[in-house]
Amino acid sequence: MAGNPDFDLYTISEEHEALREAIRPVCENKIAPHAADVDEESRFPSEALDALVEAGLAAPHVPEEYGGAGIDALGTCIVIEEVARVCASSSLIPAVNKLGSLPVILGGGEEIKKKYLPKLGAGEAMFSYGLSEREAGSDTASMRAKAKKDGDSYVLTGQKSWITNAGESEFYTVLAVTDPDGERGRNISAFVVEKGDEGFDFGEKERKLGIKGSPTRELHFDNCRIPADRLIGAEGEGLKIALRTLDHTRVTIGAQAVGIAQGALDFAVGYVKERKQFGKAIADNQAIQFMLADMAMKVETARQMVYVAAAKSEREDKDLTFFGAAAKCYASDIAMEVTTDAVQLLGGAGYVRDFPVERMMRDAKITQIYEGTNQIQRLVMGRQVLKGY
Repeated sequence: MAGNPDFDLYTISEEHEALREAIRPVCENKIAPHAADVDEESRFPSEALDALVEAGLAAPHVPEEYGGAGIDALGTCIVIEEVARVCASSSLIPAVNKLGSLPVILGGGEEIKKKYLPKLGAGEAMFSYGLSEREAGSDTASMRAKAKKDGDSYVLTGQKSWITNAGESEFYTVLAVTDPDGERGRNISAFVVEKGDEGFDFGEKERKLGIKGSPTRELHFDNCRIPADRLIGAEGEGLKIALRTLDHTRVTIGAQAVGIAQGALDFAVGYVKERKQFGKAIADNQAIQFMLADMAMKVETARQMVYVAAAKSEREDKDLTFFGAAAKCYASDIAMEVTTDAVQLLGGAGYVRDFPVERMMRDAKITQIYEGTNQIQRLVMGRQVLKGY
């Protein structure tokens, strides 16, 4: 599935459907049985990681030339969607592996690619992404982390916040200011930091509303010295590489949101067919059918937006910035709506942990926030419209 795919904007190929058919039983048999415990215990979904590594899909996007599966952007979205359908926390394994490593793929030279991508593709390591800080979330250019050149090394100081899979990943793409007196936004560079680097440590795990199986922690750099060959691209190109990365990976968050919404819809449909009130299944009530119709219509619309954006991501179309933001924004809003409606359809049962829809509702919320809040996505889209996207 490597290379430039030849598929229509609004359909997917037999090869992509075969990928879905291959990953679904892995999800249902090896990931879904542990999803509730992963959430309840706030523990990393090691069973999911093992299953995905065994299937060769923990980092499906890694090109074949570096030992990966070489699955295109749409196929990667399908993998993430199917995993998220049963466990949102587990879907962050392939999603964040792409987010963390894409700067290396987009901006790195051959030497740094050969050093890190084969380990990722083989499932020997995971890759996280360090961009945000306590005072630099949406305004990433205001970051304070610094990397000072010292001979054949860089010395990193500062911190990063809200880092997904922190502590579990072996590698981290980290953005830091390399020219404090330089032009804002053009003075930032990107580096690969390894888990074992001296002076690199992690904060405590955040106590979160959802995606509890995916650890979120701060990264701390206390005079962390790394070799100069860990620089991704050239000095000053970091923010450009980071924002280009997000154009692509926002699409994967859209895929995650679609998967969460589909999982909630699937469970709600099964429940309303079984639940009886007034002598008949509540699915026979027109009001329930109208809710299900709206939920399904929204999920399918979101899915089509994500798939179109994925096709544009693979081709690196000029209007990807708009479509990536639109897919992420719409799909995540729909995931929140659909999971909320699923809870409603289950009534009291939807509000307790014996059923998965309350977990799905909690998990869905973060998709409206990370990789750029949906308010920021609307700013991005508005600017693209004004430029004539």
